[in-house]
This record gives sequence, structure tokens and C-alpha cells, in this order.
Amino acid sequence: MSPALSPVPQGENEQLHTSSMLKEMLKRRSRSPTSIARITVKNRRRRYLDTHPEYFSSPSLELADPLTYDRLIRRFQTPGEREAEGRKKGYSGVLEADLWRSEAKIYSLASPDHAALMRYRCDTSGEIVSEEKDEAPADKEEGMQRWQKEMEMMFVRGADPDFDYAAVDGSEEYDDRGIEEREEQERWFEEEEPASARGVEHDDEDRSITLTGQTSIQDY
Repeated sequence: MSPALSPVPQGENEQLHTSSMLKEMLKRRSRSPTSIARITVKNRRRRYLDTHPEYFSSPSLELADPLTYDRLIRRFQTPGEREAEGRKKGYSGVLEADLWRSEAKIYSLASPDHAALMRYRCDTSGEIVSEEKDEAPADKEEGMQRWQKEMEMMFVRGADPDFDYAAVDGSEEYDDRGIEEREEQERWFEEEEPASARGVEHDDEDRSITLTGQTSIQDY
């Protein structure tokens, strides 16, 4: 039987926590205003998606990346599901999606993107066929997870041309309270640091005074 691990003393736990927070504080200090602003924007966009999951079920989102949608979502849809989706889009919406998908295939054929999930080529009959870069999703659930992940990365990059990013990027409503609390703790450490340093200096002076009055001769 392996020996039981002894618990870490409470004082050491507090020191580790304090050290971790100080490291994070120094890391944040080293960031430029531009970097901090960029991180704030990305965090607000992620927070928006967390509070608006309906973004991923919008019928028009397919147009953001019709080839990826075709690979991760449409391949698992039943005829009934495609019919229901078509009713939500309307006749013009279905035609638009088909047109965008066809144009995307032609563009991918003419300008291959090695980072794309799907590649296209012409077979011997001249028909455009797809080649998958990596393993296809095993089922509808995995396909939906991967689709949402792709759309999340696209959204955070600011690559959705139909979305009003200014309404999210400039809104404090989407700030993460956890991050704000950590910043408040960092400010507290900044204010307490000089007092703590002075306290250490006084302790050292007191110890030196005490030691000065001691001798190696013991009185009996």
C-alpha cells in the first residue's frame, strides 16, 4: 500500500495562492492596452454566445460556412428535418443556401484551402466531389458539437458579416464577473504591497535590536 500523502499546511496553501495571484498580476501588468482591449472584446463575444445559445440554431448561420455545414450538419439530417429546415428558411432562403454552397465548392476547387475541413476535386466525369481532410463526425451529436465549435471560433474572430459586433464589444453587460473580481484582488495586493514591505523591514530591525543585546555568556 502506498503511503498516505500528508496534507499541505494551511500556511503553505496561502503562500501558494498568494504567489499565484502575484504572478497573474505581473502577467497582466505586462500586457499592453491594445492587448487588454483585444482580450476584453474576445471575452465579451464568448460571454454573448453563452447567454444567447440560439445563435447556433439560426437558419442563416449556414451561409457563414456552407461547406462545413454540409459536412457536419446536413449529412445527418433526415428528409423530414431538411423539409422542416426549408420551411424555416423559405423558398428564397433555400435557393440562397444552395447557391452559396455551389459557389463555395467552385471557389474551393479553384483556390484550395489546406486548413479547410473539406477539399474538392473534379472526378473523371467532371463532377465536383469532396475529400475530407480528417475523420468525419460519427453521429449527429458529434457533428453539432463540431459545428458549434467552428462557429464559436468564427464569431470570436469577428468573421460573421451579418452580426452587429459593436453592440457586444462595447457593452459591459458581457464582462465576466470572475475576471473583475480577480482585478479587484490585484488592486488590493497593489495597495497592500508597500505596507507589507514596510512591515517586513520593521520586523528585521526589531530582530537585529534583540540580537544585539544577547551575548554568548549564560547567567546562572
